[in-house]
Amino acid sequence: MSMVLFASVVRVGDGLPLSASTDYEMEKELQETKRHLKGLSRKLNQFPDRCTLKSGPYNVNFTSSLGVGYLMVCTANYPNVLAFCFLDELQKEFIVTYDPKRISSAVRPYSFIEFDTFIQKTKQRYNNPRSLSTKINLADMQTEIKLRPPYQLSPDDLQAINGFSVHTPSKYKGIAPTQMLEPVCLPGVISCVLSVLCGGLNLLRGVHAIESVLQCYLFAYFSVWRNNPLSCGSGSLHDAANQTEAAFGKITRL
Repeated sequence: MSMVLFASVVRVGDGLPLSASTDYEMEKELQETKRHLKGLSRKLNQFPDRCTLKSGPYNVNFTSSLGVGYLMVCTANYPNVLAFCFLDELQKEFIVTYDPKRISSAVRPYSFIEFDTFIQKTKQRYNNPRSLSTKINLADMQTEIKLRPPYQLSPDDLQAINGFSVHTPSKYKGIAPTQMLEPVCLPGVISCVLSVLCGGLNLLRGVHAIESVLQCYLFAYFSVWRNNPLSCGSGSLHDAANQTEAAFGKITRL
């Protein structure tokens, strides 16, 4: 039977548990899965904001937003869309109910244990899919998961969670793993080379265009200069002659 088994709310910065559902299950495999969940809760800031961890017959799903993480354990056959709708509903209610300052200043574990009541009611609803038909919009979550699917944690990630690896998965920083770039293939290299060649040709065309404009300007300038130097020069000489003649006439009168 597919169902939600456990859920908790933690603070992302230090993994402090803020609230959790009441747990009566004592099955060994489930307790092992919850141990993985607790390890995840202390390292949420090292992973993308939406992840899934497969642990035997169970799945651990979690989301994080505004410094708060929401985690759940469900059976492996529980629909992925319903799992993240469940977490999304917890997130919306918790944000509306509690002030961010109060969350960041909490010191004691389970300072918001009263939120357990809402977790239990929501868990019961999601374990009875018939009651969900008019209360959630699965289409929106299905579209969101297709566009940005949850990252599947690997065995290496699980080792890091359990403390067997000293290297943290820094590859997650900046972008989500589902958006990691692939190596450049041969068509990509050819496209880059062609783009560089086209850019060089366009630059050469620009230089030739500037050279043509400059030549036209110089040609026009020298054409005007060639047509007017004699007239300008003769006019200047004529004026100088007139001034010299007038000065000479004055001297003669004296």
